[in-house]
Amino acid sequence: MTPTPNLEISFSKSIAPDTPTCTCEKILKENTLQAKGIWGLFPANSQGDDIEIYTDDSRDTVKSVFYTLRQQMQKKDKPNYALSDFIAPKDSNRKDYLGCFVVSIHGADELSKSYDDENDDYSSIMVKAIADRLAEAFAEKLHSDARNVWGYEEKGQLSNDELIREKYRGIRPAPGYPAQPDHTEKLTLFDLLDAEKIIDVSLTESMAMHPGSSVSGLYFSHPKSRYFGVGNIGKDQIIEYSGRKKMTVEQVEKWLGPWLDY
Repeated sequence: MTPTPNLEISFSKSIAPDTPTCTCEKILKENTLQAKGIWGLFPANSQGDDIEIYTDDSRDTVKSVFYTLRQQMQKKDKPNYALSDFIAPKDSNRKDYLGCFVVSIHGADELSKSYDDENDDYSSIMVKAIADRLAEAFAEKLHSDARNVWGYEEKGQLSNDELIREKYRGIRPAPGYPAQPDHTEKLTLFDLLDAEKIIDVSLTESMAMHPGSSVSGLYFSHPKSRYFGVGNIGKDQIIEYSGRKKMTVEQVEKWLGPWLDY
C-alpha cells in the first residue's frame, strides 16, 4: 500500500464506574481527562543529514526541513548514525515518507492543582502519573494506527505481548531525546501538524509542551531503523549544524549545551 499525506485526530472515550472510590474512578466518573492527538504522513527524502518534507508527492517543493545530528563516537564495527539515515536519499529516486505526531492529555494540570489547593498531595501526584501513562499509551495507539495506514503492518498482525515489547517495525523518536537532542526541532513538527490550533497543545519558550502530559515525535518506517543516542557533539558539527539551521553557533550551543564535547 502506498501511503499518502494523512492527518488524523483521535479523542478518548471512557466508561464511568458507578461510584468514584479512588482517584482513577473519580477521573472516569467525571470524565475529567481528555486525550487529543494528531498525526500525519508526509512525502520525504534525505539530503545528507537533513530530511526534506515536500508539499505533495510531486516532490518539487520543499515545505519543511528536519535537521538531524550524527554520532561522532569511535566505533569498531558499527556506523555513526543520524536519523536521516532511515529516510531514502533524494538522489535514490525512491519515494519515502516521514510521520509526525503530537498527543496530549488535557485536564490533568487543572485537576492536579485542585488537589494541591486541598493539600491532597497524594491525589495530585497520582493525577499527574496517570496522565503521563495515558499520554504514552495514546502515543503507542496512534503509532499502531499509523503503521496500519502506512501499509507495512496489518491490524491484529502482532500479539499484545509483541506490541508491549515493541517488536513492531519502525521507531518514533522525539526531539529533545538522545537520537535528536535539539528541542527546537519541535517547532517544525508542530508547524507541520498545526498542533496548537487543532489539538490545543503549545510550546513554551524552553520548548516544553503544554499541557505537561504530552508526547510528540517522528515516525520512521525503515526496517532497520533503531533508537540510539547521539552522544557528545564536537565543535565542528556544531558549526556545520548552525549553518544548516541558519542559527548562530551561540544559539545552537545554548540548546545543545549538555551534549557539547568541548
